[in-house]
Amino acid sequence: METHFNESELAACVRRELEQYFKDLDGEPPAGIYEMVLNCVEKPLLEVILDRAGSNQSRAAEWLGINRNTLRKKMQQHGIK
Repeated sequence: METHFNESELAACVRRELEQYFKDLDGEPPAGIYEMVLNCVEKPLLEVILDRAGSNQSRAAEWLGINRNTLRKKMQQHGIK
């Protein structure tokens, strides 16, 4: 069974939301977009991966391709226990 991650669908979703964000600004200058988008994507990513890894931080970090200490830091930043 071949599985795949639909990168183009995720990118299209982010693009749609950013376009709506700019429309909602109604000409006001944006602020902190990069951090806003990362926070919106990173927290659910970490939550899903940790859930799938059975809360095993070493396994989750391996799947994410990051150091376990980096994972712990990101969990703390997002209030994930």
